[in-house]
Amino acid sequence: MERTAASQNRRFTSFTVRQLSPALGAEILGVDLRDPIDEALKQKFLYAWHQHLVILLRNQVLDEDTQVRFAETFGPPAKITSGRTFSVKHPSVMLISNIREDGKPIGALPDGEMNFHTDQCHQEIPAKASMLYAIEIPSRGGNTLFSNAYTAYETLPEDIKHRIAGLRALNAYDKDSTQRTANYDNAGSSYWHPVVRTHPATGRKALYVNRLMTREIEGLPREESDAILQELFDYQEQPKFVYEHVWRPGDILMWDNRCTLHARTDFSADERRLLRRVTILGEKPV
Repeated sequence: MERTAASQNRRFTSFTVRQLSPALGAEILGVDLRDPIDEALKQKFLYAWHQHLVILLRNQVLDEDTQVRFAETFGPPAKITSGRTFSVKHPSVMLISNIREDGKPIGALPDGEMNFHTDQCHQEIPAKASMLYAIEIPSRGGNTLFSNAYTAYETLPEDIKHRIAGLRALNAYDKDSTQRTANYDNAGSSYWHPVVRTHPATGRKALYVNRLMTREIEGLPREESDAILQELFDYQEQPKFVYEHVWRPGDILMWDNRCTLHARTDFSADERRLLRRVTILGEKPV
């Protein structure tokens, strides 16, 4: 797609923000990410992101370089730790895809539904943010659900807040499953993090447990731990806390892993789905 010299030299000093749902999320209008991002625009992006938790830009034409440059607006990109290589130029780029070549998926997380989770919560330093760019999208399904972990925590009954105050939970990831499993013997890595974490930029508290990877609460009998976690999972996944994103090619969407959870709806294995992901380095939850 060609652009005029005027558009190539354009600098965006403002943009329009359109709320995506009452729960969370905002669409940014009036920005072409192929153009440079100056400091003023960077601060506007950060403000919108911290306010809305999830930001979306549609109709973007992005190569790997441009996507990584946009990710760097929010912090250093994180290198992939799975051992696979998806890009010869950028170790932070991952493909999310069900497309197969020689019988093997070209990307990670290829098929089906995926439980609510936060990215890399099984590591000591989880991802601060994740960014997905849509290249090929099935005609139906493969939507991404986002839950507002701030609101989920803030609206919890006071007795539950008291029960979980100061507790830690074990997060473990079985890379071969997108659904919660009965055990986690095959987990590649695991780490204990606070059940409730404080966002370093906003100071707000958010629930930091999730159905896919949170396994147990430290110091509690297993039966009691399981009951509390199930109650928290059910509570934070209520529709009133959730925005469902229906993807279109050219969408780029970024979410804050410190105060959101996300999940994926099922889609046909007969249709192609291809997205490019970059995650951004975070900090140890407190």
